Amino acid sequence: MRTDSIAYVVAGMAFGTILGWVVGTQQVHRAATPAAETPAPANQTAAAGGTGRQAPTLDQARVQELQQQVASNPKDVNAVIQLGNTYFDAERWDDAITWYRKAIELDPKNADASTDLGVSLYYSNRADEALAQFEHSLKISPTHTKTLLNKGIVLAFGKQDLRGAAAEWEKVVTLAPNSPEGQAARRALEGIAAAHANGATPSNQ
Repeated sequence: MRTDSIAYVVAGMAFGTILGWVVGTQQVHRAATPAAETPAPANQTAAAGGTGRQAPTLDQARVQELQQQVASNPKDVNAVIQLGNTYFDAERWDDAITWYRKAIELDPKNADASTDLGVSLYYSNRADEALAQFEHSLKISPTHTKTLLNKGIVLAFGKQDLRGAAAEWEKVVTLAPNSPEGQAARRALEGIAAAHANGATPSNQ
C-alpha cells in the first residue's frame, strides 16, 4: 500500500477551506474545477491538471531491476506491485495503473493493490473508475480503512457528493479513530461541519 496515497496527502490539508469551496460550488466534474482550489495531491503534475511543476524523476534503475525480477518470475506479485509503486512515485499514473492491474490479476484478493489502483485512477481524473475500484477493494475487505477514506475523498472532490463522503468518513472514525486514516476522516468531517456552520448548502450530487 502506498504511504503517500490520498489518505496521507489529504490528512495535512486545510479541510475547512477546501470543503467550504466544495459545498458551495456547482461544478460536478473534477476536471473542470480550478486547479488552485481542487484537492489535487501536492505532487500533481501539469499534465494531470496540477500546479505546473515538473513531476518527480522516474527511478529508471529501480524499474529495470524490478522488470528483470518480473521477467525471471512473472508471478512475483511483490515485484509487480513495487513497479506500480515506482511509477506512482514518479506520477506516471498510466504506468502505475498498468502494473497495479497486473498485480490484481496475480493476486485478486489484494485490497491494498486494488486501492492503490483506485488512487491512481483518481489522479488520472477518472473518478467513476476509481470509485468502482474502491468498491472492488471493499468486497475483498469491507473494513479496509484506507479504501473507505479514499472513497470518501473521491465522492467529495470528484463527485461533489458530501453526504456520501461523510458516510464513508464516519465509518473510518468508527473503525479506527486513532489511526492516520481516522484522524484524516475526522478532520474532513470537521471541515464539512464548519462549512455548514458558515451557511453553505451541501451538494446533493
